[in-house]
Amino acid sequence: MKNIVTMGWLVEKLGDPDMVIVDCRFILGQSEAGRNAYEQDHIPSAIYAHLELDLSGPVREHGGRHPLPDMGPFSQWLGQLGIDKDTTVVAYDDQGGAMASRFWWMLRFLGHEHVYILETGFAKWKAAGYPVSVEVTEPTAKRFSPSVKTQMLISIHDVRSKLGQPGIVLLDSREQPRYLGIEEPIDRAAGHIPGAINSFWKDSLNENGLWKNEAELASRFEHLNKEDEIIVYCGSGVTACPNVLALQEAGFPNVKLYLGSWSDWISYKENKINIGRE
Repeated sequence: MKNIVTMGWLVEKLGDPDMVIVDCRFILGQSEAGRNAYEQDHIPSAIYAHLELDLSGPVREHGGRHPLPDMGPFSQWLGQLGIDKDTTVVAYDDQGGAMASRFWWMLRFLGHEHVYILETGFAKWKAAGYPVSVEVTEPTAKRFSPSVKTQMLISIHDVRSKLGQPGIVLLDSREQPRYLGIEEPIDRAAGHIPGAINSFWKDSLNENGLWKNEAELASRFEHLNKEDEIIVYCGSGVTACPNVLALQEAGFPNVKLYLGSWSDWISYKENKINIGRE
């Protein structure tokens, strides 16, 4: 696995001075639930990253519910966490990897190659008897130098221009009822971007809540062409990230994130909305 590490691998690396562990637990609608859980206990030496305060910028008219923060201050913050170009970073959450994948994607977007997510969440780590801690680590600051990979991101303007074009696949990562427009518990409009196909992000996990292996993920996406450009979106650019990661694990070389996702798409009145299956 190129982007995923096992619990056994991580426990052997605990205490490694060249590794930073990041706790990304977060529950939508309960903004401090993740931090409270972190303060109760966490993987030893882990540092907490808050989805809305650390991994997102201010919400505006356009850009979706979880836009990127300013990359300059964010890069400085990564340095304060003790991350530089040689640091191994492992992120985890307790939400199936959704928030950890967002952190993974952001570091990869900034050119950091040595970033991974844990194969499962904190609850399973703890249930397996691996060590936990209540201590809050004070990291030694380093210098993080970003090298932005603009090809990993796609704007709404490019999404519009590519709709219906050959060689372009638009992948909606949300649960099927939201994709179909049957229900919409979060955003103000239901449905999906015209032409999008549905592939729920949690389908990358097996019945035990662990990430599927590369062969299983390749089978999950066998209906897609690896020569196509795959544009992935969700509700706000968070749960699309585990699908981006899964596609990379499955060997797809041209995968892009529409960061603003559905919440950005519907902020433009002129954008069309489809209901039901394509």
